[in-house]
Amino acid sequence: MDSQSLMSIGLIVVMFAAMYFLLIRPQKKKEKETQAMRDALRVGDEVITIGGIHGKIVKTKDESLVLAVGADKVKMEFEKWAISQVSEKSASDDFEEEAPKAPKRLKKKESTEE
Repeated sequence: MDSQSLMSIGLIVVMFAAMYFLLIRPQKKKEKETQAMRDALRVGDEVITIGGIHGKIVKTKDESLVLAVGADKVKMEFEKWAISQVSEKSASDDFEEEAPKAPKRLKKKESTEE
């Protein structure tokens, strides 16, 4: 082999190495972070799906989870891969439903009696 062919082989090797460090490695790192985020999902976390639906996790299963969505707390089941980001982590590991709030007029009556 002459020096010309060694130089062209070396250039090809350098280009593959550059593509690995610029394209493949960052993509794998991002996929690993996303998988870790999805594995860490807990009941009570507020999440956003890939379709833009905002909801709170009320139940988790092996490969899916149930979200409470909207003011009526409509429950919808999604696959874990459909979660794009966590907007708010739950404060505790145990999820407790919020107690229903009393109407404002009842609160006013209670506060005026004191």
